[in-house]
Amino acid sequence: MVNIFHVDLLRLASNLQYVSQLDEVISGSTSEVSFVSYSDSFTNDILGPDVSSELVDTKSWKAFHEAGVYSHATGKIYLTSKSPNAVEDQINVTSIDIENDDSISSDHIKGIANANGGAAFYPVGTPADSSEGQQIVFCDQGTPDLPPGLIAFDPASGNTKVLVNNFLGRNFLSPNDVVQHSETGDLWFTDPPYAYIQGFRPAPTSRLQVYRFELNTGVIQAVADGFDAPNGIEFSPDLKHVYITDSGSVGIPHFFVNETGPSSIYRYDVTDDGKRLENRQLFAYVDNGIPDGIHADTNGNVFVGVGDGVNVYNPEGILIGKFGVAGGAANFAFAPGALYIFNEYSLFKVSGLQAEGRTVKRDFKL
Repeated sequence: MVNIFHVDLLRLASNLQYVSQLDEVISGSTSEVSFVSYSDSFTNDILGPDVSSELVDTKSWKAFHEAGVYSHATGKIYLTSKSPNAVEDQINVTSIDIENDDSISSDHIKGIANANGGAAFYPVGTPADSSEGQQIVFCDQGTPDLPPGLIAFDPASGNTKVLVNNFLGRNFLSPNDVVQHSETGDLWFTDPPYAYIQGFRPAPTSRLQVYRFELNTGVIQAVADGFDAPNGIEFSPDLKHVYITDSGSVGIPHFFVNETGPSSIYRYDVTDDGKRLENRQLFAYVDNGIPDGIHADTNGNVFVGVGDGVNVYNPEGILIGKFGVAGGAANFAFAPGALYIFNEYSLFKVSGLQAEGRTVKRDFKL
C-alpha cells in the first residue's frame, strides 16, 4: 500500500508552515509519484486500493514531452520529443511499448518538424464506439520555412499527411494541442505563440485562438479567442463542454514569467450541433506553474499537467487531488488501469488506477 498524504484544508488555508510541508511532500522525490489527496473522492474514486507508481525511464534530453496517444495497431503509446539535434534528423517521437514491459524507443519521423500535442482520430462517420481506422494527429509547430499545422501519422506504416496548415490563407502560429469530437469527427485545436517564443517562427500575425476543422469538407472556423496562450484542450465525457487551458503567465518574450497572467482552465458549453462554443467560465486556477495538457475521465473529473505534477479537479472545478512529480508534468496519457506522466526528462507510471480516461475504451479497442 502506498502512502497517501491527506491534506487538511482548514490548516492549509491558515498555516504557511503547513504549505511548506505540503510542498516537500509533493516534490520531495525524483524517483516516484506522490499521491496527495484533498478529498476522499480522490482517494476512493481516482486512486483506488491498489494504486502504485514507478519511474519507468529517465533521459538526458526531453524525450517525454507532450501528446501520449495509443495505437492499437502497434501496441505502443506515442509521445512527442525534443532532442538537441537539427530539425532534419531531430528525434521527434518516442514510443512506449506497453505490451513489452514499457520498453522505450525514439525516432525521427519524416514529415513532422516540431511536434507537440496529439490525439487519436478516426475517419469521419466512424461510430463513436468503433476503433476502426485509428490514426494519430500531431500538432506540428513548423520551422522557419515550413508552416505549422496538423499532421496525420499512421504508426503501422510510418506515413504522414498534412491535414491543415493554414486558416483560409493565414498562417497558424504554432498549434499546441488537438482533440477530436467523437460524434462530428471534427478536430479542435489550440494555437498559441510558442514557436515564436522559442525563436523558430515569425512574430504572430493573427489572434491567439482555438479552431475547429472539418476533415471531410475542409471547413475551418475560429471558435474561441481572448486567451494569452491557449494550450491544452479536452471535451467532457458527454461532449457538452470543452476545457481549454491558458498558460499565458509564461509568455513573450522568451518565456517571460508574469505571475499575474492566466494560469487558468476555462470551460465552455458546446452548442447542440457540436460546432460552436458559448458561455465561457473560469473553471479553475492552478496552484503551481501553468496548466498544460488536459484530459477527462469517464466520470467528468478533469486532469491537468501543472508545475508540480498532475492536478485532478471534480466537475465543479474543485481540486480533489494531485499526482506530485518533482519538476512538473507537461502532459500525461491514460491507459487501462494506468496513467503515464511525462516530465520532459522522466517517464512515470501510475498503476492500479481506479479512474478511467474518457477515450480509453475506444482508443485501446476494449
